[in-house]
Amino acid sequence: MFRLAHRLRQSSSCSTASTTLAGPLRRTNSVVRQASIRLASTAAARAPTFPCVDQHAARTARIQAATTSAASSTSDGGPEPPYARPTPKQYNLFTSTQPLALTYSSTPLPSHEVAYETWGTLNPARDNVILVHTGLSASSHAASNALNPAPGWWEKFIGPGKALDTDRFFIICANVLGGCYGSTGPSSVDATTEQPYATTFPVVSIFDMVRAQFALLDHLGVERLYASVGCSMGGMQSIAAGWMFPERVGRVVSVSGTARSGPASIAIRFAQRSVLMADPNWNNGFYYDGLPPHAGMKLARQIATITYRSGPEWEMRFGRRLRPVPSQQVVDPGRPRTPALCPDFLIETYLDHQGEEFCLKYDANSLIYVSKAMDLFDMSHSSLVELGMLDADSSTAKSESAKRQPQPHLSHHPPHLADLSRGLGARLARIPTLVLGVQSDVLFPVEQQRELADALRAAGNEEVTYYELGGVWGHDTFLLDVQNVGGAIRGFL
Repeated sequence: MFRLAHRLRQSSSCSTASTTLAGPLRRTNSVVRQASIRLASTAAARAPTFPCVDQHAARTARIQAATTSAASSTSDGGPEPPYARPTPKQYNLFTSTQPLALTYSSTPLPSHEVAYETWGTLNPARDNVILVHTGLSASSHAASNALNPAPGWWEKFIGPGKALDTDRFFIICANVLGGCYGSTGPSSVDATTEQPYATTFPVVSIFDMVRAQFALLDHLGVERLYASVGCSMGGMQSIAAGWMFPERVGRVVSVSGTARSGPASIAIRFAQRSVLMADPNWNNGFYYDGLPPHAGMKLARQIATITYRSGPEWEMRFGRRLRPVPSQQVVDPGRPRTPALCPDFLIETYLDHQGEEFCLKYDANSLIYVSKAMDLFDMSHSSLVELGMLDADSSTAKSESAKRQPQPHLSHHPPHLADLSRGLGARLARIPTLVLGVQSDVLFPVEQQRELADALRAAGNEEVTYYELGGVWGHDTFLLDVQNVGGAIRGFL
């Protein structure tokens, strides 16, 4: 009985307490709800914004809208790719139905096309031709002409009285195999499937690009070049052209190029491909019927841009200056400026702009394929033997004067210099060669041009002209320094 009475008293006590606390609890819950609403409102007002991230979504919407609009107005096979490319009316097109041998594939490319443009007049003897090789992302439009009056990427170097004097020479510039500006590449249609090649396109090399260009020369009836001229990746092609066709190349010009891709530049290009391929839109390369990997392309271009110019130039142009404060941002005059996680420094806004401008102008797969071709380039004897382009017992025929010639450019000889000299000398020992290097170049360090000049001289080439340029423009010096780059080329030619 006592225990039952005790339980009844406990139960009565709990019930009374619940009744007594119900009112205060309701009032407390109301206060908590109101406080939560105020906090949520404050958090929403203070929620961070990231315009640099929002750009990707906005770009996606623009691409989708443009694609929908193009599809609704196109009846001949669908809309054009969303990246910018010249129209076929702006260049000449050479179509070859002959199989093209490839370095890394046992199966030749059944047919291929090469987009090209010309300047000047071909003389009756057809011996005044200069072939200009492009860099990674350049089209055949090196200068304005009748087909395309817009300024080209080497406008200040090609024309009457300029470095490549069109009063004297007939200039040809071709878009590379693997590119997306008219020549056959991953975005081209595979005749066997009637779909874009995408990543079924075979891996191409610098040598393959040159073979396609010389097929074009055969088509044009040009037996021998007055000169082969190239900058950056074009410098690689120029060296390869002289080596592959020594009897057809009169002079070689390599500006900010190399005969052997070094590990630093390979690493930089790998980083670009990595961010591009990590973009979900890349879809293993099969994105031509959907959204291109534009966010990855933008990031890849930002990485590349860091290597195109130099730190001293950026110090002069940007320093540590910040962008203007947006008009909608509230500034407390008594506090330091609130940093932004999106572009804040002017150098950041510059990289952001460069990436934004490029991400829809070039095909992502072409960037992957062409940059890989640059990585693979190596004119060392051992590499050429491995590719089956030289016999293992081939040797360099050195002249006595070459053996006695000092090596003035390198304070120390890297281990691969002898191998490189032996490879180059197998075909380039007798072709006059101009090598230009830039001291502020990050992408193709000047040591690589010194190696090229010294390797050629050690191989017995007594007609090597080497100039080393100063200045703060870095790798892009070949686009900007008309006086020194242009003057050296004009004098050599």
